[in-house]
Amino acid sequence: MFGSRRIVGPRVRGEQPLVSATTQEGDVLVGTRAALHAGPPGGTPTVTVGWERVQAAEWDAESGLLTVSEVGQWGADRPVHRWHPEDPDTLLRLVRERVTATVVVQRHRAVVGEAGVRVVVRRAPTGDRALSWFYEFDEGVDPADPRVAEVARGLLAEAKGLVGA
Repeated sequence: MFGSRRIVGPRVRGEQPLVSATTQEGDVLVGTRAALHAGPPGGTPTVTVGWERVQAAEWDAESGLLTVSEVGQWGADRPVHRWHPEDPDTLLRLVRERVTATVVVQRHRAVVGEAGVRVVVRRAPTGDRALSWFYEFDEGVDPADPRVAEVARGLLAEAKGLVGA
């Protein structure tokens, strides 16, 4: 699926590296079944992001920049990681496949025009942690607005019904 060449990156205990990509910054990105790890070759990972914690992964082909943002709390800065992988093709395919595989349920409801709230239910690829429940609010939607909060609660109840929670 993702090749069988020897991967030399940060030491990832208890996980099988699937792909890797050296970055212009001197780190190595290693994708496993459970997470994306970054760190020096042969060293300890300096960044580990479980696939279910990836809110967005964006690739800019022109600049060669991979930006991975983590799920965060409303109103707080979310962790964002940026790398320039030198040979990104296989890594990018793995990122897309692993992040997509974590989504159990995703529901969106408009509140202001097309803008609204989304409930996302995600599962860790290893299945060893409870489901994660997230709200995502579109630009211009205030989660403190009582109407938005009511819609969000309804979507959450709908998602719980779908997964039997």
